[in-house]
Amino acid sequence: QVQLVESGGGLVQAGGSLRLSCAASGRTFSDYAMGWFRQAPGKERECVAAISRRGGNTYYQDSVKGRFTISRDNAKNTVYLQMNSLQSEDTAVYYCAADWVLFVSVVPTASNDYDYWGQGTQVTVSS
Repeated sequence: QVQLVESGGGLVQAGGSLRLSCAASGRTFSDYAMGWFRQAPGKERECVAAISRRGGNTYYQDSVKGRFTISRDNAKNTVYLQMNSLQSEDTAVYYCAADWVLFVSVVPTASNDYDYWGQGTQVTVSS
């Protein structure tokens, strides 16, 4: 089992920034690709960003490219999502997720790929 705990959400004005953190425990963190997903009311859960086991490969949804940065610190068992230039459309519950993958270069982006999920943290952007 992998336990994931997100933090860093909150209320921010449009144009502002937030940094989400996700602390993992229970298994070898570097064996897992990590992803950040979000779900807004009435919408499907979508992958915002994902990162390979060692951080060498990343994925970003088009709507966040140039604004969000995913990173990880395997020594601290933590994955981060730096969110800049936030927009009202970014308002959602944000979840981190872990996917055990064999190859270090793999970056999963489908929610069905992921095995473990955090409880979510609310991000609200006021316009």
